[in-house]
Amino acid sequence: MGKPYVSSSVIKRLPRYYRHLGELKAEGRVRISSVELAKRLGFTASQIRQDLNCFGGFGQQGYGYNIEQLHYEIGNILGFKLQKKTVLIGAGNLARAIALHMGFEAKGFQLIGIFDKKESLVGETVKGLPIRHIDTLDEFCREHFPTTAILCIPKDGVKSVAEQLIHLGVRGFWNFSHYDLLIDHPEVVVENVHLGDSLMRLSYKIADLENNG
Repeated sequence: MGKPYVSSSVIKRLPRYYRHLGELKAEGRVRISSVELAKRLGFTASQIRQDLNCFGGFGQQGYGYNIEQLHYEIGNILGFKLQKKTVLIGAGNLARAIALHMGFEAKGFQLIGIFDKKESLVGETVKGLPIRHIDTLDEFCREHFPTTAILCIPKDGVKSVAEQLIHLGVRGFWNFSHYDLLIDHPEVVVENVHLGDSLMRLSYKIADLENNG
């Protein structure tokens, strides 16, 4: 029997469940009903039960959900147990902020290398890692076998670097570059992050509120 299909909309909601359950755990809460969890998240209790039933359910009738257990199980579903070796391509302001503040280990990633083409940046350290020249990427990957890359470089420089990384065994990309990797490489997994798009959606919502409020 094959793995049951889980929709992308369910997967998109899992990090939000994980984050809120972590907050409840930090508050010292032990259990929560689907109704109460739904109120915190702005979902329906039925939606939460349907989502979690995709992975086995985890709740008990009349008890609800054990917060610590559910937090742990969702972390497993999201793949946090597997520490994925990761390289960061680019060492500009955005890349440095990501390296310093993202908390990779807690989310299942191990940042092992940072690369940039600027000679002036080579040798600086970010979060204890030296910035290496991009020309050393091939040798580094053949020695350390990363499976994931974060792309924080201009769009026009991405294609060749991405193809190099794919050739070296990288299969997952967190992509801030605005270059659509999946057009040429449908065999990899990509999470695209478009900060400008998010800001434009906010602009629309504010304008809509002001026009119709």
